[in-house]
Amino acid sequence: MLFCKLFLLLASLVCYVHSATFSNPLKDPNGSDPFLVTFEDYYYFLTTTNTNVQITRATTLEGLKMGENKVVYSDDEPSRCCNVWAPEIHNLDGTWYLYYTAGWSTDVSQQHVHVLRGGASPWDAYAYAGQLTTDWGIDATVLRSNGSENYLVWSCLTDAGQSLCAAPLNDPTSIGSPSVISNPTETWEDVGKNVNEGPAALYHGGNTYLTYSASYCETASYQLGLLTWNRGDPLLEGSWVKTGPVFSSANDNYGTGHNGCVPELRIDVPRKLIRRRFFTSFDGTQIWNIYHATSESGGTCGGDRHTMAQVVNWNSDGTPNFGAAPPLNESFPGPSGE
Repeated sequence: MLFCKLFLLLASLVCYVHSATFSNPLKDPNGSDPFLVTFEDYYYFLTTTNTNVQITRATTLEGLKMGENKVVYSDDEPSRCCNVWAPEIHNLDGTWYLYYTAGWSTDVSQQHVHVLRGGASPWDAYAYAGQLTTDWGIDATVLRSNGSENYLVWSCLTDAGQSLCAAPLNDPTSIGSPSVISNPTETWEDVGKNVNEGPAALYHGGNTYLTYSASYCETASYQLGLLTWNRGDPLLEGSWVKTGPVFSSANDNYGTGHNGCVPELRIDVPRKLIRRRFFTSFDGTQIWNIYHATSESGGTCGGDRHTMAQVVNWNSDGTPNFGAAPPLNESFPGPSGE
């Protein structure tokens, strides 16, 4: 009899774990430029604060709203003290590195990409490791291609406006020569200003994608475009096929952009190291999209943006289907395996 009671108790706990729910927004305000990874038993969540780099962790998506939070880095060096944007953490060769944008306090004309070196866990201490871009650059991410090759992809300035640049990562704290892989030439990329920014890598079914944000953030037309790698040289614009927009304002969520997802489970990588910006459920069966939006119908570039999350579905041809941003405060099942 005691055994039966224990069994029923354990069964009810298992059902509860697998039926965890959450609601959007995950963070409001200051939910801009979200990035989320899973490592071992935790979600690690970062957004733009403008003044420092913070990480929040919890064991469920809903738990991130009241999760454990700490400042992992701040800097009083004038050239990188301020306008701290778009932090991301990536595990490279067993060590976590934090890539972020920062510059001077006076304006944003001298923004650059910087990197911090961490430890074996995202929760370990970080130390400054260097500046990666010599020219203006923001919103860096890591792209993995051809097995072990790593690239840095970020938003750079060109004659076309804000474009996407890429360079090989010589090691996690230095890059090779950059090249332009995408210019804002489509009509849906030039609303307000000509913009490609906030790239995020997505891997599924043997294919590699880069999502990015197009048009100016202070418009409702800030939205996602998609680059599909055709297996050419990742540093050449011709190796990427552009489509879009693939994710736009909906249900009173405006300027749906600067997304991130945890990628698909890869059999050649240990489970505890596989999760990045497009984030994968703990059981490896789902890929999720995390992004920001605003309730301001005209869009905004400020801190009055909220973080949202939803599962990515797949079209019959294998391409990602991001759906539409749902209304706020609706309840949804959390990622599988929570």
